[in-house]
Amino acid sequence: MEWITTSWEAVQEWLYSTWSIIIELVRSFKVTDAIDVILVSFIIYSAIKLLRETRAGQLVKGLLIILAVWLLSSYFQLYMLKSLFSYFFQFSMIALLVVFQPEIRRALEQLGRTEIGKGLAAKGWFAGSAKTEEELLRQQVRKGINAVVDVAASFQKSKTGALIVFERQTKLGEIIDTGTVVDAEPSPPIIGNIFWNKAPLHDGAMVMRAGKVYAAGCILPLTKNDSVSIELGTRHRAAIGLSEVSDAVIVVVSEETGQISMAVNGLLTRDYTRETLRSELQNLLLPVEQDAGEHRSSKIPSIRRAKKR
Repeated sequence: MEWITTSWEAVQEWLYSTWSIIIELVRSFKVTDAIDVILVSFIIYSAIKLLRETRAGQLVKGLLIILAVWLLSSYFQLYMLKSLFSYFFQFSMIALLVVFQPEIRRALEQLGRTEIGKGLAAKGWFAGSAKTEEELLRQQVRKGINAVVDVAASFQKSKTGALIVFERQTKLGEIIDTGTVVDAEPSPPIIGNIFWNKAPLHDGAMVMRAGKVYAAGCILPLTKNDSVSIELGTRHRAAIGLSEVSDAVIVVVSEETGQISMAVNGLLTRDYTRETLRSELQNLLLPVEQDAGEHRSSKIPSIRRAKKR
């Protein structure tokens, strides 16, 4: 019975000391501490979310295994193995920057697309444009949307395959470099000639920049998502792949069925008609007119509104 009494006293002492520490922390807790905890929690949550959504998650698992082996080598005093991993960790930060470059770039781009980033841009801290220039841009983008919608509706009937990318805030210079710069005014004949099945550029993607047909014959990255249906062809996989690493809007016309689809933020929605395609593109690409005194911003609603069929 004595050991029970001793154990209970030890538990009581531990509870008392723990409670004293908690009370002391609560008394010394400040508003800045709360902000600190919230920011750290948000960063950790965002990092975990990003890793889960990309193939970087597998690399992290590998790094955790290496870390576990290093800790075991230290515990069991395996000096050669410990030295090897010590050299590895000395250069690990540079290696991580190289390996996770796409994920880091994506995270920074997403940060720039938040309301904070848009607000800074709207106030002219990073960029600015005159009202007349914005109106001209709206007209040009609307012209490009109308041309693409007309061509997509025509391709839907003739079952002509097409892959059309609308560039938004994320610049697609690397994608454009894989194709041929056109820089032409948008029109159904020009787009139709690009995707004519005997044209040299018809197998690649066409990039729309600021409402113009800027490049054609471009190569897009394929999605790495294993959950994507095996029924989807290369065009659809390329559309999803680019939408996973940028904020671009990608329109796809199926060569087999003539079905019109759209990929945004890694999500593919299908069965668009002329009217629904025009409406969705206008919602995604045209700035919202706001009341006087308020800044203008890009309207980027969730593509989940369009039902997947």
